[in-house]
Order: sequence, then C-alpha cells, then structure tokens
Amino acid sequence: MAQQLGKGKRRASPPSPINFNTPDNSHRTQGTLIPGASAHNTSPGTLTFGAGAGEIISSPPLRSPGMRPPNQTVSGELVACSSSHPPPDPPQEKSHASTGINGTNGREGPRMGVAADPRMSAGNILPWAHIVQVMTEEQQDLEDAEAAEQAEGSIVVDSEEAATDAGYESDNISSGSTTLSSTVRDYSFENGRRYHKFREGRYNFPNDDVEQEREDMKHAMVKMLCQQLHFAPIGKDPQNILDIGTGTGIWAMEMGDQYSSATVLGIDLSPIQPDWVPANVRFMVDDVESAWLHPRNHFDYIHSRHTVMAIKDWPRLFMRSLEHLKPGGWIELQEIHHFPSSADNSMPRDHYVAQYWELINQGLTRLGVDFYAAAGGKLANMMRNCGLVNVTERVFHVPIGIWPKNKVLKTVGLYWRTILLDGIQAIALGPLTRGCNWNKEQVEVFLMNVRRAYHDNLCHMYMPLHIVYGQKPESSGEWY
Repeated sequence: MAQQLGKGKRRASPPSPINFNTPDNSHRTQGTLIPGASAHNTSPGTLTFGAGAGEIISSPPLRSPGMRPPNQTVSGELVACSSSHPPPDPPQEKSHASTGINGTNGREGPRMGVAADPRMSAGNILPWAHIVQVMTEEQQDLEDAEAAEQAEGSIVVDSEEAATDAGYESDNISSGSTTLSSTVRDYSFENGRRYHKFREGRYNFPNDDVEQEREDMKHAMVKMLCQQLHFAPIGKDPQNILDIGTGTGIWAMEMGDQYSSATVLGIDLSPIQPDWVPANVRFMVDDVESAWLHPRNHFDYIHSRHTVMAIKDWPRLFMRSLEHLKPGGWIELQEIHHFPSSADNSMPRDHYVAQYWELINQGLTRLGVDFYAAAGGKLANMMRNCGLVNVTERVFHVPIGIWPKNKVLKTVGLYWRTILLDGIQAIALGPLTRGCNWNKEQVEVFLMNVRRAYHDNLCHMYMPLHIVYGQKPESSGEWY
C-alpha cells in the first residue's frame, strides 16, 4: 500500500512477493516544478508533469492509505452493445456489506497468503526469495532456465494432487485516494472507482490505489517470467527512452537505474507516479494519441506495455514512433492477449472466464478499442506495414493458477490469477457499463461465476504474452 514517507524516500514498493532489487535512495531526487519548461528541455533529475499542450504542473502528493474518495459518481452517455451474453438480472435485496464485491469480506480485492508457513502472518504472501531458498543456486538456475523454455514452448502440467489451492488463502486490501484541484490532476469517480480526469474517457479503467498496486504486481509477474526489462537490443548506453502509458512509473524507474546514461521519460493520462525517482527519470501527463511535442529523431528506445486496452490507432502510434525515433532506434511492445487458452484444449468455449473476456472485447469494441490487437502476429504485421524493420515477435505463455510443474511458472501463475481476480471488477465496469449498457448490479452478478471459474486448475488456462519489437531504418529514406 502506498504510504506517506519521510524526506529522502520514495513511495513504498507494492505488497508483492518479488524483491525488486531496488537500490537505496541516495541517487533519488525530489520532483521540482519548473514553470515554462517543456518535455524535452528539462534537466535530468527533475520530475515534470505536463498537459497535452505542454503545460507543466507540479508533482502529485504521496497517497495516504487513510484517505478515501467521496461517494461521487459521474454520469455519462451509455452506448448499447449487441451481445450474445445478455446481462443477468440484478439480485433482489442483496447487500454486499457482508460478502464483499468480490466474495471476500467486504473489501475490494483478494490478496494471497501462505497461512501454513510459520514465518508469515495471515494475509501476507510468502516472498519468492523464501519460496526458493531451500534450493541451491544451481537448482534455482535450472528452474529459471526451464521456466523460460517452457513459457515459450509447452508448459508441463503438475500432478492433479499438487495443483490445488491448499495452503493459500485470500486477504483483503483497502484503497485510498487524493483528489487534486487542477483539471489536469483531478480525478472523476464512477461506480465507486476513481478514474483519470485529463482527457476523460480515453482510458476506461480506474487509477486508484488498488489498481496501482495491481499494476505494480503485474510488473513483478512479467519480470519474473521474462527475467529482464526489455528484449530490443538497445545497446549499453541509450540516451533517451520514452515509456508510453507509464502508470505507476515502476518500469521507467528500474530502466533509469539500469541505464544511468539515459534520460527516461514516462507519460500517462494519470499523475500517479511517486515524488522520489532516479535522477535521470521524469514523468509528464500526456495523451500519446494526441500530437507529440517531442523533437524528431530524438528517442533511442520507445517502450509500451499493457496498453492494448487503451490504444485506438496502432498504425498512427507506429508512424509517430518512426518520426521521433533516431535512425536505428527501437520500439518495443509487451502485450498480453487477454483471452484464455488451454494447454491441453480442456477448456470449453462457454467457460465463464472465456465469456468474461469476450464481453470485455465487445464493450471495448463499442468504445473504439481493438482489444484483440495483441493476438498473434497482428502488431508485428502493423509494424512492418508502417516501415519498421527487423521486427521480432516472441510469445511467452502466462499460466493462470498453480497447475504448472515448474516452481517459477507455478508462482507466475499464482501471481497472474491473483492479478486477474484483483482486477476483475476494475476491468469489467468500464467496458460493460459504458460500452454494453449494463448497470453495476448486473456486472456484479455476472462476476460471481467468473471468480469461481478462475480457480479451475483442471483447464490448465494460460494467456499469451507477446513481446514485439522493431527498428527504425538506419537510413530515413527507407521509410519516408
């Protein structure tokens, strides 16, 4: 949970079992407001926020876990959605006070724990370092290598007896928020969740503390699965890096730590990044689908991850990236295709998890988002058509649940299922209420069955993570 920290410290890491190996704060700097500065002339070490027109605003205060958003809703026009799955009838006289919106104790999302381990108190998840400490270094290296090989190939299923949830229990997390006065840094509230105010409606998912913790946990999961921050061969000393849809900024900050030679700029619609960051990292509030203010031929590397639910015009994004990349620069996408597959084709098409994601796709399609753009080969083909060369696509299988035999993949699957369960309401509310004209009660009724279905280890569910990267030609004449 984010918390107020003393001077010299940044926002605490999320309650995740991954050790992010974050260095000390000796090289962190606090964000500074520079009136009139632009996105590309601010000196390193300055945390800068700017609006779409280049407006610079001060950095947001740190979040306090004790603060909660007001009971406020924002009404909006709803677009009817033609769906093969009509919304269920709302429950009669049912209160969520006792069961909670997700079947827990009345709070907003499960958090795993390992109750059987004496080192852990109820509600805390066992750190990965503790899980693997009984293995030798050689054994751990073999597990990591095996996990990487299986993730890009075929995941070995664990025995039915071992692939159970025994020993794991759910805990609960609470949320907090801070409402700011600026129109750029303000928030809107809908169905009890907090959303961005700047360019309102461009992104159909919340940005509150619960969602931020889920995004940080997603970063930890991808890092454990891929064992690196990027795949594009950007060299040892890139100078300018752009992170599109930076979210909490955790990837940008780790890239700043890894590449001290680079200036890393993270842009997002929400000013939710921490105050204390590496000296070479800064953030700006901006809409990537509006005109770019950055210089041409400026970036060595452009990165975008988990933005398939937001980007409406991928070819335009690739063309703008070509314009602003240096000759020989790289763009990389890391996107999960959010439709479950089965390792042994044992999952029926009418499985509730499959129904859930089909409905999300229908709602987002109504809202102008090609949710299935991450499906195999689509992004790579669009990159090639826009003029990028040396386009490469790698696919990693992200298991849902603890059915894999490999210990690393088992933990990845536990993470991913928890991330999906924590976000099940956040992901559904926008597409189903804004796009499919459901009400909140209908959404909640449908989600009851989906939550139970996620615990089905016998279907051996997974989702493919597509890593796609391409290069701007060394000679600009090759693509102009």
